[in-house]
Amino acid sequence: MPLQEELEKQGVWLFRYRSTLPIAILLIGAYLYLRTEIYPGTFFLEDTPYEFYYESLCLIISLAGLVIRIYTVGHTPQNTSGRNVKGQIADTLNTTGIYSIVRHPLYLGNFFMWLGPALMTGNFWFVIAFTLFYWLYYERIMFAEEQFLRNKFGDVYLNWANNVPAFIPNFKTFAKPCLCFSWKKVLKKEKNGLLAVFLIFTAFNISGELLEKETDYNYFLIFCCFLTLFMYVFIKYLKTRTTLLNDIGR
Repeated sequence: MPLQEELEKQGVWLFRYRSTLPIAILLIGAYLYLRTEIYPGTFFLEDTPYEFYYESLCLIISLAGLVIRIYTVGHTPQNTSGRNVKGQIADTLNTTGIYSIVRHPLYLGNFFMWLGPALMTGNFWFVIAFTLFYWLYYERIMFAEEQFLRNKFGDVYLNWANNVPAFIPNFKTFAKPCLCFSWKKVLKKEKNGLLAVFLIFTAFNISGELLEKETDYNYFLIFCCFLTLFMYVFIKYLKTRTTLLNDIGR
């Protein structure tokens, strides 16, 4: 099979199972994080006054990734930029807003969301390995997506892709979004990500303290975890039992 078709085939398959990547990263990262808690000498900031600030920075990085996703999803129309796994969907080509500075903003957001937990391990080589693996993994998915868009939108896609970078934003090309921001769509689509961020960081904090037989828990994280869990359940109820979050065309 020619390399172009092979890469596209791999990308289509990986697209369907792309939700498994975070699980693999999380399991390996959790092991390395707990190992650092057992052997503090493996991370130079462990058990120092600066450890709290480092972990806070990791959380901020993850939340920055979530903000990128929220901004992206909030300005997109229906049947684009979703969490679908069965196949590619694009009724229209997004070219304004964040899509005017980067072609794959959702994957850029995902990268920062998972870079936070990767950095929490305090393992330099794991962070490097995660970055390389993420690049190889999502490069194929992006290739498959772009083949789909190229076949569907033709020259319109090519003109856009020729001026907008794939992954590293070019802020000079920014164009105002053509759609207003939809909080309803964001609440429906990104509640999972918000809960996941605080759930993971809280689990890391609690497990680390229990392993060290200490009780210096981060109560801010615990509070945010329960708050986002409540929000998740409440939004899930509104989504399935009411029409309050319905937004026509979004």
